[in-house]
Amino acid sequence: MLKPNIETFIGCESDYADAAIVLYGAPFDSTTSFRPGARFGPSAMRHESFGLETYSPYQDADLTDCRIFDSGDMELCFGSAEAALRDIETRAAEILQDGKLPLLLGGEHLVTLGAVRAAVQQYPNLHIIHFDAHADLRDEYLGATLSHACVLRRCHDLLGDGRIHQFCIRSGDREEFRFAQAHTELHPFCFDGLEQTISSLRERDVPVYFTIDLDCLDPSAFPGTGTPEAGGVSFIQLLDAIRTVCTARIIGADVNELAPMLDSSGVSTATACKVLRELLLALDSKI
Repeated sequence: MLKPNIETFIGCESDYADAAIVLYGAPFDSTTSFRPGARFGPSAMRHESFGLETYSPYQDADLTDCRIFDSGDMELCFGSAEAALRDIETRAAEILQDGKLPLLLGGEHLVTLGAVRAAVQQYPNLHIIHFDAHADLRDEYLGATLSHACVLRRCHDLLGDGRIHQFCIRSGDREEFRFAQAHTELHPFCFDGLEQTISSLRERDVPVYFTIDLDCLDPSAFPGTGTPEAGGVSFIQLLDAIRTVCTARIIGADVNELAPMLDSSGVSTATACKVLRELLLALDSKI
């Protein structure tokens, strides 16, 4: 029998009612400050995922054993960041209210703000684990307070001091680093301190939102991103860190900033797919 051609991330074909994790794409990059193209990341990851195995030898686990529903990409307003964020917040809130874990595929990093707005409504004591090359703590960028350069500053507006934990940060202006020293828990350059941070959050049973900007990876492993920064972590280091974070009480997550056309080799998209597979399996093991 012929069926509709609906492309999902490989192995993520559960019904919504049965799913524990729900993928949703936010193909938005209207505030990108350097090289655009991240809006094409979610669809590229789905399409190229069929070059992956569903089985992970890193975790001895298989996506086909997981309850994951892929809801596809949202249709977002490219002319209004606030309108796009409202739609993302609505989608994330629906998934959370149904008792499922929302996993957002960006898009530029600003999309995280919509998901965090929904998460903090349900979990007022929310903390954020943030992997990134950039601090994203500017109060405004070229006059805009809604920018991927400001996303963690807007999250701080919601959460306050001491509840944002940043790792791998190696780029930002002087004021961002000063703000981080006073208001966030900043771990520059690498994952030093991650195990201690996660242990503390786990012991207190704190709800955690986990956001991964893929440019935390070194450009030698991941050149296909809008603002590459030399000096990043390796793929294996990132996988180890993901498994560590997922021992905490994760209530939502995202993977963002793949711009597939900026790496014609396809290696960056393949890397992003593998990161997503490992994140899904690590999350599923704790649900």
